[in-house]
Amino acid sequence: MEPHGGQPIVTAGVALGESQAVMIMVHGRGAAPRNILDLVPRLNRPAFTYLAPAAANNTWYPYSFMAETAKNEPGLSSGLDVLDRLVKDVVARGVRTDRIVLLGFSQGACLTSEFAVRHADRYGGVIIFTGGLIGPPGTTWNHAGSFGGTPIFMGSSDVDAHVPKDRVDESAAVFTRMGAVVTERIYPVMGHLVNDDEIAYAQGVMDQVLLSVRT
Repeated sequence: MEPHGGQPIVTAGVALGESQAVMIMVHGRGAAPRNILDLVPRLNRPAFTYLAPAAANNTWYPYSFMAETAKNEPGLSSGLDVLDRLVKDVVARGVRTDRIVLLGFSQGACLTSEFAVRHADRYGGVIIFTGGLIGPPGTTWNHAGSFGGTPIFMGSSDVDAHVPKDRVDESAAVFTRMGAVVTERIYPVMGHLVNDDEIAYAQGVMDQVLLSVRT
């Protein structure tokens, strides 16, 4: 069963196939591609292609990302498949993985984290705005592969109601063990949002991708 199969991919920026710099943006629970694409003007990197997949009924999976994994099926596996197909399609268009930046917010950040750890590669970057790896307490992530120095950013609040700081810490440790260069920033009493410091970090990652394209 593929609940998210056939959902649209909403685009912004340069048309796919005309740019060598691509950002895949994954929206949160109860949101839609247009919501995550609201970050595009803040990121202010018009040379990128932006691709935002849509979840069926605006939700990638029904329960908390820390619930028993089986309870979040088939949505979870379907969402991971959407990202897998999208990355493969971008690569098939001639864009190297080290020029693809994965970005997600909230539930979309959790889905992005889980996709990345299951498909470790040298990406242009992985940007996790308030999220972490998926699974109940006690989960271990022992996937094969290496990030090969991929910059991974994890930003979150110390009091977020949905994403405990301990899971952010745990996820950062897994990514580090798998060869990523991880930057973790925990913001005191931040709301469930993306702040300007997080945007600035993402811009730095994007600038490095653009530099590799030019050279």
